[in-house]
Amino acid sequence: MSTIASSAPRRALRSLVPPLKHLVLLAIGLMMVAPFIWMVLTSFKPLSQLLTDPLSALPDPWIFTNWPDAWNALPFGRAYLNSFYITVLVVAGTLLTTSMAAYGFSRLPFKGSKVIFGIFLAMQMVPKQVTLVPFYFLMAKIGWVDSHLALIVPAILVNPFGVFLMRQFIASIPRELEEAALLDGASKVRVFFTLILPMAKAPISTLAILTYIAAWNDYFWPLLVSYTDSSRVLTVALAVFKSQSPQTGPDWAGLMAATLVAALPMLLLFAAFAKRIVNSIGFNGIK
Repeated sequence: MSTIASSAPRRALRSLVPPLKHLVLLAIGLMMVAPFIWMVLTSFKPLSQLLTDPLSALPDPWIFTNWPDAWNALPFGRAYLNSFYITVLVVAGTLLTTSMAAYGFSRLPFKGSKVIFGIFLAMQMVPKQVTLVPFYFLMAKIGWVDSHLALIVPAILVNPFGVFLMRQFIASIPRELEEAALLDGASKVRVFFTLILPMAKAPISTLAILTYIAAWNDYFWPLLVSYTDSSRVLTVALAVFKSQSPQTGPDWAGLMAATLVAALPMLLLFAAFAKRIVNSIGFNGIK
């Protein structure tokens, strides 16, 4: 009887654990969503309210002209188009170059390949800020400063993480499949495009999502190499919008509206591929 009586409180405590976990997760979720909600509400507030009562929850009154005013303040349409097509080209080019390099390191060994691959891995430990100045001088020497080529080509050709991710997966593919295709008369190029790439959909989707997010949100490098409206991307345009605000202070409502427009592709990407993004993070951690 004493054993049964002592186990009852334990069962009661264990029954409280799931609700407490859900409450903690709900609190953490609200903390993460709160800045986004505040940004949405701020985009509809008048500037006078932001200056006198910045902590107010709801706009008073609701100002819907902040969005078109912010959009027309700068050529955001051109910056949006630049960001979109540059990101698409960077993703497509990165997937092609990293996959081909990974296939070469994994299936086409050559003298010094392990040393070169080791150097490739060591590049991941070099902070990006260290290479900004040499890259800038290189772009200036080639004549690519203030052009889209300076934003596309380096991002496509320099991605050691992508090479490492793809190489690790391709190395796990049984060689017997490739040897059977070669015996049937397929070339290495055909084996790569018709056998290896279709089997590597998981790491390719992972790399595509991570590259898309990094390319769309990139700020510092585009800030260095793009000076005019024709070459600016959306992240740089937002910084220019903030710097061109009136002397009374930044137009926070317009800035929040423009920031929401800039974040829209990321929100749509997450809404469409939320499960794939979570799986990509898990796949990345396992590899």
